[in-house]
Amino acid sequence: MKQQVYRQIVALIRQASQLAQTIGIRNLLQPGLVKEMIIADLLGHELIDSKRDADAHAMSDPSEKYEYLSCIEGGSGQLDRMFKEPPEKRAQSLTRITRNTKIYLAVFEKQNQINCKVIYELEPSDVLTEANRQLDQSRNAISHISFSENWAREHGRVVYQISSSHD
Repeated sequence: MKQQVYRQIVALIRQASQLAQTIGIRNLLQPGLVKEMIIADLLGHELIDSKRDADAHAMSDPSEKYEYLSCIEGGSGQLDRMFKEPPEKRAQSLTRITRNTKIYLAVFEKQNQINCKVIYELEPSDVLTEANRQLDQSRNAISHISFSENWAREHGRVVYQISSSHD
């Protein structure tokens, strides 16, 4: 029984991967990509599927870039592998924040992680301030910078919220 379900899931993923390739997405299973697709769709953004760039841009203006952070309820969105030092690597790491017009934290439901519960819009300047604060306090040269839903609620604004009548 389980084996049949696994086979069905793999077959559907193969179909989805083939569909993704028709629009230039070569690695549908790239970490975070499916959630980025969900967020971009909810916000009306154009997905950027390159790992080295921002996550999305405005439909009408490719220079208006957005970064997406995501987590499940009770978790934190992260910017991974941010350098505290040396100064040039720190500055390069921080461009992952400063290159963006807005940054979004999307919180997905714990019970059904395909459902986005809420999305907070954050100003890059606020995210930069918090990132610098966390880097300054870190004992490591390379750190993960975390942003909780409570922090986003305090510093951002809700731009999407799931309706209470969803299935």
